[in-house]
Amino acid sequence: MALVACGPKPDTAHTSPQYSTQAPHTVRQYVFAIHPLHNPARLFAVYGPLIDHLNLHLPDTPLRLEASRNYEEFEKKLYNRQLDFALPNPYQTLNALQHGYRVIAKMGDDQLFTGLILVRRDSGIHQVTDLRGKKIAYPAPTALAATMMPQYYLQTHGLDVQRELDNLYVGSQESSILNVYYGQTAAGATWPLPWREFQKEQPDKAAALEVKWETEPLINNGVVVRDDIPPELAEKVTVLLETLHTTPEGEALLKRLELSHFERADNQRYQVIEEFLRLFVQKVRPLPKEQS
Repeated sequence: MALVACGPKPDTAHTSPQYSTQAPHTVRQYVFAIHPLHNPARLFAVYGPLIDHLNLHLPDTPLRLEASRNYEEFEKKLYNRQLDFALPNPYQTLNALQHGYRVIAKMGDDQLFTGLILVRRDSGIHQVTDLRGKKIAYPAPTALAATMMPQYYLQTHGLDVQRELDNLYVGSQESSILNVYYGQTAAGATWPLPWREFQKEQPDKAAALEVKWETEPLINNGVVVRDDIPPELAEKVTVLLETLHTTPEGEALLKRLELSHFERADNQRYQVIEEFLRLFVQKVRPLPKEQS
């Protein structure tokens, strides 16, 4: 026992607590929010794999996908600068420039950015003026393709939108479509992506409806970044988006979005929306106040 007591002490290097004066390394997440193209569950199913793909190439600066319940909630976060990256509609994109964001990319396929006006096949509605005095459903006052563009179409084809229609803002694209199906409204406005989705997921209901009118196209949705985000990170995200269509993996992701490609863009590309808004205010109604 004496020999043991006098022997060398056991190595305690791996059993004693270790202390450091350095702070633990933490990885910041950057919020990437998508405007309400779909309900939140559907949006995560469609856009979640895209964000996962981006994160594979951004291990030190991961992105976190964020959905919003409605347009009002999304716009409040965007205009209060709570979002690092965002994919707003073109109207929201233009407004975001006034809150310290800049455009870095956009969705391609501008020809798909049109407004659709749906009616029931058995409605007996044949002309725009047949809607006079009736209820029309739209997702939200600030939905460009699914509300503002259809309202401009109706206004310039024989109706006074503010005085001759009962305009209902029902919260989502699907709700706008279902209001027509159930006869709650005579017509409903949406745009091609949610209409195609509805046709796939609810074909029996979709068969009872038809696209009666379609607007001229405008520029598609933008991708914006806040002005205090590192420029090198913004550039990495831009490159990853604009090259998606060049790989089989990227093409598969774009197919989920029903999109052929993203493309690099800048603020100037969205000045075309200013001209549309000028005509819209002149002919249809005032623009909604920004949420704050």
